[in-house]
Amino acid sequence: MSDLAAHIGRTTAVGTLVVERAPLTAFARAVHADDPVYRNADAARAAGFDDVPAPPTFGFSIKNWGRWEELQPAEQPEGDPLAEVMGGLMAKGGMVLHGEQEFTYHRPVVAGQRLHFRGEVKDIYEKASGDRTMTFMVIEDTYRDDDGELVLTSTMNLLHRS
Repeated sequence: MSDLAAHIGRTTAVGTLVVERAPLTAFARAVHADDPVYRNADAARAAGFDDVPAPPTFGFSIKNWGRWEELQPAEQPEGDPLAEVMGGLMAKGGMVLHGEQEFTYHRPVVAGQRLHFRGEVKDIYEKASGDRTMTFMVIEDTYRDDDGELVLTSTMNLLHRS
């Protein structure tokens, strides 16, 4: 465990993304969020949003779209602690599971926003499970607007079962 604990506090990712309307609408359709606010800017504004909002669980896939090359910071974290830890454990066998994910929306995420994200390993711990060991890795991603104000916090827990 001591080797794993050295990863706590490491940065997993940094970048900038633009929240794009088409992925918001497609995601809403995929999760059966049928409210017109997720596909119609007029309906969204009438409901009090600045533009089409993100469905509640969109934070799960937010980094898959809008990461335009020219917006990315030159300095990136060294290495990938998520791949190093889970990859190292997987090399010994077992399986990795997405344990849980929690989203805290400090403000609505809406189409057209530019968000700056940073991921960090918040915790790594082990628990015995019969004759096996489960290793938990907690990653927190924060998303801030151009003014540095927090918009979204996503906390994900991955686990490896030996």
